Amino acid sequence: MLSMPFLPSSLKGGPAAMLLSALSLLLSPALVSASSAADYYVHSLPGAPEGPFLKMHAGHIEVDPSINGNLFFWHFQNRHIANRQRTVIWLNGGPGCSSMDGALMEVGPYRLQDDHTLKYNEGRWDEFANLLFVDNPVGTGFSYANTDSYIHELDEMAAHFIIFLEKFFELFPEYANDDLYLAGESYAGQHIPYIAKAIQDRNKGVAENGGTEWPVKGLLIGNGWISPTDQYPSYFKFVEREGLIKPGTSLYDNINVLNEVCLSKLETPAAKNKLDLGACEFVLEQFLRLTTENHECYNMYDVRLKDQEVSCGMNWPPDLKKIEPYLQRPDVVKALNINPAKKSGWTECAGMVHQAFTAKNSIPSVHLLPGLIESGINVLLFSGDKDLICNHIGTETLIHNMKWKGGTGFETSPGVWAPRHDWTFEDEPAGIYQSARNLTYVLFYNSSHMVPFDNPRQTRDMLDRFMKVDIASIGGQPSDSRIDGEKLPQTAVGGQANSTAAEESEKERLKQTKIHAYTKSGEAALIVVIIGVTVWGFFIWRSRRRVRRGYKGVSNNGTSDSTSILSRFQSKPSGADVEAGDFDESELDHLHSPGLEREHYAVGEASDDDEHVSHPGTGENRQSS
Repeated sequence: MLSMPFLPSSLKGGPAAMLLSALSLLLSPALVSASSAADYYVHSLPGAPEGPFLKMHAGHIEVDPSINGNLFFWHFQNRHIANRQRTVIWLNGGPGCSSMDGALMEVGPYRLQDDHTLKYNEGRWDEFANLLFVDNPVGTGFSYANTDSYIHELDEMAAHFIIFLEKFFELFPEYANDDLYLAGESYAGQHIPYIAKAIQDRNKGVAENGGTEWPVKGLLIGNGWISPTDQYPSYFKFVEREGLIKPGTSLYDNINVLNEVCLSKLETPAAKNKLDLGACEFVLEQFLRLTTENHECYNMYDVRLKDQEVSCGMNWPPDLKKIEPYLQRPDVVKALNINPAKKSGWTECAGMVHQAFTAKNSIPSVHLLPGLIESGINVLLFSGDKDLICNHIGTETLIHNMKWKGGTGFETSPGVWAPRHDWTFEDEPAGIYQSARNLTYVLFYNSSHMVPFDNPRQTRDMLDRFMKVDIASIGGQPSDSRIDGEKLPQTAVGGQANSTAAEESEKERLKQTKIHAYTKSGEAALIVVIIGVTVWGFFIWRSRRRVRRGYKGVSNNGTSDSTSILSRFQSKPSGADVEAGDFDESELDHLHSPGLEREHYAVGEASDDDEHVSHPGTGENRQSS
């Protein structure tokens, strides 16, 4: 017999008591950490590209000493401040999949060029927001805990996260008043609303005592697993709409029968508050099995692709094969301040964490979303249209059925629905926007389960607009982003403009600068040769005169050193002007785009136990998002 599910922490004593207990523990002087922000500073990052080194911190924060529970974080300081300070916290899914996926494959400042070299991400989310990646829950990625003590429920996870944030802001108080945005994908569709609700509960307590409230401004969830009762039926609808099964075939009939079983199970009272249902997960599993041909099956995260039999997307995206070797390098482990207590090396998804996190007593996060929206938090749900496992049909269905702020779904008045707006990005169809009553939905065309992986710059554009970034005081070349043909406000800056045209223009400018610089260097070299020949000729003339006058011995005291002439000629002017005749080619190493000087802006071996497990119904097998 199943136990009764927990109600939201504000409605039932058990989880609320757990949270209050955690908060009371936080108020204890014994909790004050001896660590300082300096202990977490990342002094260098192996394989980082040339250019100004990004300010970042990384390391572990203890959240539960009773189980040796520590969460790992990687924080990047924003490159620019637009109209206000913001922090985006990014979480991947699983449960048990590392947010290093987001850091190195999606929204972080870097991507891996190979397994030892980083390159800049053209759609990096740290342009106008501090970025905080957290391996959550304990045991995930670089996070750790005693292996017999992995947590099981969403309320436990949220309580740990509150403790993490308390200690993080104690270490880095300059970020405590930032506008806070919680973002992520897949099973993070459960984590994010629970954490947001826990923050609100925490804020109520500290407000009464004059403490600092954390201003949660928005939630962004991509291809999220949010409402199982709405999303499970979408498996059949999606594969049918995509033409992956055809009416009148045995494949169609077989999958349809399984879907009918799933639908009947969803009608039972017990299914309403369950996060996973085996009968419905079986629909996806059998579709993948029955469509396998030549040892290849559909990629459940991007149905445009195939993967080897059984994996069905577990080997995707292609950057995945670069990340594990990179994050297991000893010099990278050292650079990221990994605690030696983390015995096993980094793995993308921790099987034991996934198996332990059953959430049998947790209700789906869709029941929290209406209250969060009505409290004033803006919510954005976005979907890649080629993802199967957490597909857009399910997301659209949950929005359609959800009630908030006196309406159902995207209705603006009884029987009248908010229109869908066509979105173009640099003259290409990018997707659809739809919005009503503090909830926005964005559908991305030609995109997978990991939308930022496929569309980095478009998702950055989406983020900036959602955060209402205003860069009028900074300037820059805007991307050409339009809704129904109407150009939107600019969300770009300097040489890091979110625009292909701007990037190409900047590259051409640098190319011409280098050509001009090399020309100047050639002129300089010619002058050096002329001076050298002149000096040499002068010495020959002097020596011949001395021969005529008689031998007087050899002395270097009165002669000029051509090396000193050359070094003096190449002395570096303080202005570092590439137009100057005494240009030093080494200055090319320091060329960068205008407007990006950080000083102008105030900113504050794998575990044998962790085998991958298949759990498609929860939104992730291996995949994070």
